Amino acid sequence: MGFSFSPLGDQAIVVEVGSEIKDTAQKDVRTISALLEASPPPWLIETIPAFTTVAVFYDPAKALYGTVKQELEELLRQTSVELTAAARTIEIPVCYGGEFGPDLEFVAEHNGLTPQQVIDIHTGGEYSVYMIGFAPGFPFIGGMSEKIAAPRRDSPRLRIPERTVGIAGMQTGVYPIETPGGWQLIGRTPLRLFRPEEEIPSLLRAGDKIVFTQITKSEYASWKEDGHAEDH
Repeated sequence: MGFSFSPLGDQAIVVEVGSEIKDTAQKDVRTISALLEASPPPWLIETIPAFTTVAVFYDPAKALYGTVKQELEELLRQTSVELTAAARTIEIPVCYGGEFGPDLEFVAEHNGLTPQQVIDIHTGGEYSVYMIGFAPGFPFIGGMSEKIAAPRRDSPRLRIPERTVGIAGMQTGVYPIETPGGWQLIGRTPLRLFRPEEEIPSLLRAGDKIVFTQITKSEYASWKEDGHAEDH
């Protein structure tokens, strides 16, 4: 594993594992995060994994940048056995089209497909969560097929309901909270991604695998009524 270090203010250090967004970089990011979680130094506050970096926040009252950098270098150098957090697979049910996905027809027309073909491709993909950011619990997801790629809207919507599934360029994602946005909306999930009442409020985390599945509007309603979204 190759890596470099750079300061981020006076309370964080960024560990960079590469310059390209790809699975090997994500694997290294998860390894570093898992190492620090397994053996947290006394100065560690938290780690924030991203596409090709891990931001390591530390307590400057307990260690300064030089000490943190040296200990990180030693920790990663001494690790000959790969230690990664086991990747979870999270199933996200989606009710596509209609009031939940008003842009499904546009995405289909843009790519010369039928709406059902868009759904079939979207549910047939292999997805990975690269990082959580932008909004609480918002997953940056890689792995969507270019066959259903679509440009962002010229005029962003001021309010997008929470749990809405969208497409922008080569990315797909789920809005965990109500927020403005310019993505093309193709459906909605009954599954809550952001749960502020829980100790770990984000359902998803970097490294997770995602499977999208199609459900009907009645299944969506039933899911909400019987509490599956809370207990999944």
